[in-house]
Amino acid sequence: MSSSTPALLLASSSIYRRELLSRLQLPFTCHSPNLDESPLPNETPLELAQRLALSKARALAKQYPEHLIIGSDQVAVLDNTIIGKPHHAQAAFNQLRSASGRSVSFLTAIAVLDTRAKTKENIEQVDCIPFTVHFRSLSDAQIWRYIDKEQPFDCAGSFKSEGLGVSLFEATEGTDATSLIGLPLIRLCDMLNTCGISIP
Repeated sequence: MSSSTPALLLASSSIYRRELLSRLQLPFTCHSPNLDESPLPNETPLELAQRLALSKARALAKQYPEHLIIGSDQVAVLDNTIIGKPHHAQAAFNQLRSASGRSVSFLTAIAVLDTRAKTKENIEQVDCIPFTVHFRSLSDAQIWRYIDKEQPFDCAGSFKSEGLGVSLFEATEGTDATSLIGLPLIRLCDMLNTCGISIP
């Protein structure tokens, strides 16, 4: 990386997002902002994901001048209802049982904030990449076996698509599989290219 290339900051503590960003082979640091991620009244899942992705980047702007700050947020939706992280086994079971034989939409927002800019024009980019998972019809025994093996308690939707979670799927639908894991790299490459970073 040349001295003229801005430093990258990932506004997240997620190990999944760190692993994904590492694929681009660019040096970066991480700092997770402390934000209230509660939905606003009448806010749609799409609006929520985009607002939080941009808010995470904005929250660190003053601390990190001369940086490109990457924020991301994912919202999982079943029957127009937002599905959060389960945090424990029973909640994971309930989520997967509800999803059995049905489809869950994942809206993964990505934001890039360029703090090198001295004006507000063209310093923020934000987008949302949808991805849909079509679940197999799952028995209670299958669900419990999966939960016991992978313990996906920190994952919205209660599965790890990069691991054994793929065995729960009948099909997936979307333009960028990395968006399902939590950081849409295809769109991120476009945004970083716009900021002058060449990938590869």
